[in-house]
Parts: sequence; structure tokens; C-alpha cells
Amino acid sequence: MEHPQAETAVEPVDPDIEPAPAPPAGPGRGQLSTLAVISAGGVLGASARYGAALIWPTVPGLFPWTTLVVNAVGCAVIGVFLVVITEAWAAHRLVRPFFGTGVLGGFTTFSTYTVDIQRLVEGGHAATALGYLAATLAAAMTAVWAGAQAARKVIGWRTR
Repeated sequence: MEHPQAETAVEPVDPDIEPAPAPPAGPGRGQLSTLAVISAGGVLGASARYGAALIWPTVPGLFPWTTLVVNAVGCAVIGVFLVVITEAWAAHRLVRPFFGTGVLGGFTTFSTYTVDIQRLVEGGHAATALGYLAATLAAAMTAVWAGAQAARKVIGWRTR
């Protein structure tokens, strides 16, 4: 079934005004390159996260330290990254989608965080789940702030 808004161009209210041309059918070249770099970055980030889980697996029912550390590290890096690309370096237009959205989006895993909480609760470990929920939020927010502050300090030292 076709979406109701997928109709042809709407007639203008004033017959003397020409309707705007319809937008192109698919994503443009710029959008495709952005999607490609996000995908490539996502593969790298998710692979790094998978590697961390292989090296330091989480035992069911116990505190998911690996996921917490991965998310905190990813948040610290994003704090550094955003300061660097907004305050110190004029990055290419594809750097942010590649590294910020792709690599760091694939590396951090807030979906696993929610599944970890659900499994802990279902396994009768509600107190651990609540502690994990709060610790991850605190660690993530603190890590972004600390990463940004550290980057600003380094940038300040370099510009003196």
C-alpha cells in the first residue's frame, strides 16, 4: 500500500504560481558518501566493542563491567573528539559522521546496556540492575565532560 503523502505534486492555491519541482527520488551523492562512511565507521566501532566483550566477557547475573567501561571510554572519546573538531581543527565534512556517528556509535552500546538491565531484573538482580543503570549514566556523563575538559586543556597548552 502506498503512503498517502506519496501522491504527485499538490496543485498550487494560486493558479498563476508554478508548483515547486519534486525533490529527487533517492539519496544524493553527498548522502550516499555520508552513509558509506557511517557504515564503515560502525563496522570498526562494533568490531572493537565485540573484541572487548571477547577479552572481558560479562558473567550472567553479575555487574556488566565491560559494557559500562566501553560506554564510559566511548563517551570520553566523544568529548575529546567534539572539542577537537569544533574548537581546534576544521575537519573534512565526513570526519564527524565517520568517527562520531560510525566508530563511536558502533563502539558504545546503550542497547546492550538496556538488555543487561532487563536480564539482571529478570534474573532476580534488581539491585544490581539499578546500580548499573545509575553507574552507567553517571560514568557516561562524567566521561564526556572530562574528555571535553582534557581536550580543552591540551588545546590551550598548544596555543600558548
